[in-house]
Amino acid sequence: MYQLIKPLLFLFDPENVHYFVTRNLKRFNRFPGGARLSRLLWGLQDERLEREVFGLNFKNPVGLAAGFDKNAELISEMADMGFGFVEVGTVTPLPQPGNLKPRMFRLPADSALINRMGFNNLGADVAAERIAAYRRNAKKSQRGLIIGGNIGKNKITPNEDAVNDYIKCFDRLFDAVDYFVVNVSSPNTPGLRALQEKEPLMKILNTLQQRNSKNGISRPILLKIAPDLTNEQLDDIVEIVQKTGIAGVIATNTTVIRDGLKSDKLSNETGGLSGKPLTKRSTEVISYLAKQSKGSFPIIGVGGIHSPDDALAKLKAGASLVQLYTGFIYEGPGLIKRINKKILSA
Repeated sequence: MYQLIKPLLFLFDPENVHYFVTRNLKRFNRFPGGARLSRLLWGLQDERLEREVFGLNFKNPVGLAAGFDKNAELISEMADMGFGFVEVGTVTPLPQPGNLKPRMFRLPADSALINRMGFNNLGADVAAERIAAYRRNAKKSQRGLIIGGNIGKNKITPNEDAVNDYIKCFDRLFDAVDYFVVNVSSPNTPGLRALQEKEPLMKILNTLQQRNSKNGISRPILLKIAPDLTNEQLDDIVEIVQKTGIAGVIATNTTVIRDGLKSDKLSNETGGLSGKPLTKRSTEVISYLAKQSKGSFPIIGVGGIHSPDDALAKLKAGASLVQLYTGFIYEGPGLIKRINKKILSA
């Protein structure tokens, strides 16, 4: 069904289409029987899909990557589509509008997107309140959904004060989410990727780890990294994860590299490239991290997953879980079920 309407949707601005589709999805799920139909069409319940990773129990290993649901508006709908976990954000302490529009571009010839959204979101207070409301009102079929909080700094915050923004998000979302992701790898906030350097990154992660206890509860903290890191930088990432004791890594974010693209018209747009051009590199990063760390920490694989085989390749390379974003947009919600079926038959 999605593939029939996709050509029409792709005629319009991708950001506007995103809001149009998600608004109507929410309306559909509010109709009597709508949410149940979503579960029948796209969901797949099977105990063999369950995974325990960094101390959390996932219904299945296929999650929604950060960026799709920035403001925790779609958790219920994504749960009904069959995702095993949903990562909201990136969330910043204060609301911010993001970069000027247009800021998202489709590259259909490459099955890719370029975005320079710039952490547009309504702030940590709104995200925390919406996640809490979801948990209060979740239907029986949605209980147990794992929710992650992807956190970043506000654009106006200088890098030397960035740790304070991560602290604010961490403290505000602590009671709401099941795990955290520290995002220092988006190319769309000026200077943010400099925080991937060893010294500032150690400072942020150690500070959060020191605060990571409330009434005897701690939350897994993960680090989301760029695909553009060298092997030497990836070696540093392995050392940083092991020294700080964080729970794991998400590999990878979007890339600034434009090699081999067919879409000449848009390939020079600034921002992060996602989709099929990232498939190979993200899997290479997963494999390298898994080997260099000797499997000492879990990895969530994301980047260019457009088919069940893409997902399986990342799991075989060393990922414990996978996430979708661009592949979800190009292939539709049926991709979730197809991946889970492939995992069961592998």
